[in-house]
Amino acid sequence: MLAQYKTLKQLGVSEIVIKKSRFIGHAKPADSEEEAMQFIESVKKEHWSATHNCYAYMIGERDECQKQSDDGEPSGTAGKPILEVIKNQGLKNVVVVVTRYFGGIMLGAGGLIRAYTDGAVAGIAAAVPVYRVLHEEVRVDIDYTWHGKVENEMRNRGTLLGETQFTDKVSLLCLPKAADAAAFIAWMTDLTQGKAIITKGEKRYIEHETLP
Repeated sequence: MLAQYKTLKQLGVSEIVIKKSRFIGHAKPADSEEEAMQFIESVKKEHWSATHNCYAYMIGERDECQKQSDDGEPSGTAGKPILEVIKNQGLKNVVVVVTRYFGGIMLGAGGLIRAYTDGAVAGIAAAVPVYRVLHEEVRVDIDYTWHGKVENEMRNRGTLLGETQFTDKVSLLCLPKAADAAAFIAWMTDLTQGKAIITKGEKRYIEHETLP
């Protein structure tokens, strides 16, 4: 699993008009090629009367799954520019479709490349780029006498805190970055003078607007 990567938060749709042609950028996160193709087909179905539905997607930890389509536009003027936008923004696991409704004015190869680039950029911006950072669950069980000190020190350290349970002890679900989990456990052990019961849990991605 990657320590972190940049992707999209949600489905985003944005429209621009260039020389009377409508370019509608659609973008969303996709964790598999099947999911990407389903999205592409849904856009094609919604915009069945459009002149073109051009797309590109890039999926996989090493970007191993890449595909693009000009959907009838001159070769290299639509799918490739969309894919280049995905690459240039450093995104992973995303699919982008740019729909065109022809407005009657020819744009030429250069104009098409710029238009599909701008359409992709608009769709991606509407989908909100985010960072997915790998965190590890660390359960910390402490006596009530330690609660205030531990919570305050965690806040100063900037560690994410999940659910806190209050029973005969205080049970804190801490969420350090996976890469920092070992150092966090050593720090917590030292902070509580070895009196905390510490249990490691699952690793999971958490979305951040900026890198923590």
